[in-house]
Amino acid sequence: MDHNGLADPYVKLHLLPGASKANKLRTKTLRNTLNPTWNETLTYYGITDEDMIRKTLRISVCDEDKFRHNEFIGETRVPLKKLKPNHTKTFSICLEKQLPVDKTEDKSLEERGRILISLKYSSQKQGLLVGIVRCAHLAAMDANGYSDPYVKTYLKPDVDKKSKHKTAVKKKTLNPEFNEEFCYEIKHGDLAKKTLEVTVWDYDIGKSNDFIGGVVLGIHAKGERLKHWFDCLKNKDKRIERWHTLTNELPGAALSD
Repeated sequence: MDHNGLADPYVKLHLLPGASKANKLRTKTLRNTLNPTWNETLTYYGITDEDMIRKTLRISVCDEDKFRHNEFIGETRVPLKKLKPNHTKTFSICLEKQLPVDKTEDKSLEERGRILISLKYSSQKQGLLVGIVRCAHLAAMDANGYSDPYVKTYLKPDVDKKSKHKTAVKKKTLNPEFNEEFCYEIKHGDLAKKTLEVTVWDYDIGKSNDFIGGVVLGIHAKGERLKHWFDCLKNKDKRIERWHTLTNELPGAALSD
């Protein structure tokens, strides 16, 4: 790609459908070579079973250019359903010219990111320990293409609004690590009547904070969200950690920060 007959290649990854800055990973750039060897491992956190059926990994090779736009060399795609859990599979694939991205993706399933939550009922503390571990692939809310995320939790119904907990704000990131834990003092028998509302927000100075996405765990939830809650109730004193998909719909009460 360069005048010297060489290139400065790097590889970038996206997950389709739904490619965005939040799920882009890239290698370092190697200088002046047409036969680069990276030996790098890039990791996607928060990949669910549904992703493994639905998503495709797009692998693009580009030429880094200091003065102009980086140039596209070629790409290839690997459907995740070709992979088996805990098995490394090696591919040798020809790069193709840029393939079109399907713009008619189903927006009703709008994903706002992922969150890793741990739950544990502690007999010693007589309470529910809620761990906000990390988020991945958050929707960007700020003009710089990032967010300044923090997480809020409520245990509802919550008549006197005492159950609100907040993490610290992480600056300019779509993949924040929080590693914070909150304790709700409550009898084990009362937990079945409660729901845990977890919302992720983008912190803005001087104006109201933007809602990024949320998830509700509890007895009225469905699928993974119900299973996580049920597993926590069933296994006292065992810390159970799961990834959940954030969506942009939540009970109306949550939307005022």
